[in-house]
Amino acid sequence: MGASAPLRQLAESHSLKSLILWGPAGTGKTTMARLVAEAAGLHFVTLSAVSSGVKDVREVIELSRQRLAEHGARTCLFIDEVHRFNKSQQDLLLPVTESGEVVLIGATTENPYFEVNAALLSRTTLWRLKPHTRESLTLLVERGLAARGATIDGDALDVLVQSAEGDGRGVLTTLDVALVLASSHENVVTLADVGAARDGRIIHQSQDSHYDQVSAFIKSIRGSDPDAALFWLVTLLEAGESARFIARRLVILASEDIGIADGNALLTAESAARAVEFVGLPEARLTLAHATIRLALSPKSNSVTSALSAVTAAIRAGASTEVPAHLRDGHYRGASDLGHGVGYAYPHDFPGNWVEQRYLPDGIAGGFFEPSAQPGESRLVENWRSIQEGIQGPPVE
Repeated sequence: MGASAPLRQLAESHSLKSLILWGPAGTGKTTMARLVAEAAGLHFVTLSAVSSGVKDVREVIELSRQRLAEHGARTCLFIDEVHRFNKSQQDLLLPVTESGEVVLIGATTENPYFEVNAALLSRTTLWRLKPHTRESLTLLVERGLAARGATIDGDALDVLVQSAEGDGRGVLTTLDVALVLASSHENVVTLADVGAARDGRIIHQSQDSHYDQVSAFIKSIRGSDPDAALFWLVTLLEAGESARFIARRLVILASEDIGIADGNALLTAESAARAVEFVGLPEARLTLAHATIRLALSPKSNSVTSALSAVTAAIRAGASTEVPAHLRDGHYRGASDLGHGVGYAYPHDFPGNWVEQRYLPDGIAGGFFEPSAQPGESRLVENWRSIQEGIQGPPVE
């Protein structure tokens, strides 16, 4: 909502149309709706989709029409958790959003493409709000402290911001409680105050110990020790580590240290990352523990990492990247005159859907990928080789 922000410009120019604010909890959807309505000079009315029904919506629409007819004032109807309205409730909003009698601002934490009627979605613009950054959360905390004439210890600020998971409302709620506790010691918020406000134990971490614990977590999974991996996971979570950060590390590890030795590893890690976004903490601890144990028990292989490093080194050392003529795009007029696409053998026209053909640039010998001896990876490689030799390979799981 800065001076040059598009949404503010639309509001102040009285060009505001109905819109949907989509973002995680605590990203300021309600606050933004109020600011937009104020900037546009609209009468602000709010409903919660959790507790409101068709009758409530009809009453608001009728009062909005009366206000417009008698005073020439349009109404901004803010509906929190609009995705909870059923189809009939959402359909009630279609005529007034179409006519512009009411400016609808719907707030949702769910993907509106799945949860909001297509007819309503087509009559609104979609604005996506992202979780607060560390910097913006720090600014919120600093403003809250200044308003109360208080200060905060550096380690307490780090944990408060880090544990908020991008939730601005959450960080301010925790700060409010911590400030009450800090009033007994000269309004200086300590790590203990933040821990008590979060109703949980906070393990003090220096910057070095934080990275050491992350390193121990990753190395324990790589080393196939589920007990140690789970221990370090919980250590990180109890210290306020971001669930998103841990989920990202699991996704990276699934490709870096497991790869094709277990094709389900990446799916497990990716599903965990999605679940973290869907359920949030504290329930996401279960999901992270599930993924951590699963990845620790998976067979390990760094063949993907090694192959990627080998190819990267070759290209950076000056290996030719010229595409062979038969692999070039041959769909446009005149391509064949240049030899582009000429001689390309379509693999599906051959037995086993494979034909011997050069795919690398001239002068590049290959040999970048070196498979491990892990059974899952070996089955894939054996099947690949058997197809090239015209022999039926073992089933690939």
